[in-house]
Amino acid sequence: MKRTEIKSDIAWSAPDRILIHGHNLCDDLVGKIDFGQMAFLQIFARLPKDENERRMFNAVMVILVEHGITPSSLSTRLTFSGAPESVQAAVAAGLLGLGSVFVGSLDQAAKMLQEAITDPNNPGDLELKAQAIVDDFLGRKAIIPGIGHPFHKPIDPRTVALFKVAKETGYDGPYATLITLIGQKAEERTGKILPVNVTAAMAAVVSQMGVSWRYCRGLAVAARAVGLVGHIIEEIRQPMAGEIYMRIEHEAGAHLAPKQ
Repeated sequence: MKRTEIKSDIAWSAPDRILIHGHNLCDDLVGKIDFGQMAFLQIFARLPKDENERRMFNAVMVILVEHGITPSSLSTRLTFSGAPESVQAAVAAGLLGLGSVFVGSLDQAAKMLQEAITDPNNPGDLELKAQAIVDDFLGRKAIIPGIGHPFHKPIDPRTVALFKVAKETGYDGPYATLITLIGQKAEERTGKILPVNVTAAMAAVVSQMGVSWRYCRGLAVAARAVGLVGHIIEEIRQPMAGEIYMRIEHEAGAHLAPKQ
């Protein structure tokens, strides 16, 4: 059997230099680009083409770094309390909890939008497409990805902030219009308050940037990993995991305790 060639185009190292997508790490990158630009280079094999692309990508990454005491940050804190010698395990525990409910709906929303609009220069009738999408998901009793939020109502402020940057940088095209229409039609159909949440806003923006939906969960994971490191640092300085554990241990089993 003929073996396929093993190769990577990401980086190459020699005793005196490291090249990353053709850029000398020490001479071209260190001290000259920011963390967001480095993330962009690593993911897309090039630096942002202009200031608008750099600003938009940074906004997308910044907006999902932190969202308070969520299931993922709780997983990280609780894991760290049990294995303080393994920071990486604690971060991994938090990342493993990212899925269709928390953070992970980004790729699903992007897939939905990109399948509906295959050519952003010729998006078609967005009203009809939005209605068809809502009818399809609700007809299957499925959750429309990126629509609705448990407590950011009637709007998700992060969506407003992201779409503001998108408008200022030129990334507010038909995908943003479509997801907004989907949210409106879902509210009309259900009678519920269903805001376009931040993952749907991100999906619209990155779709306009030409990012395949297949990459999107990776962007979400990369952003949230930074936030989880912050939770570990705070857990060291200001612990809560032990108190959470003890309270749940006491309260969850209280009904089983013998009556006095």
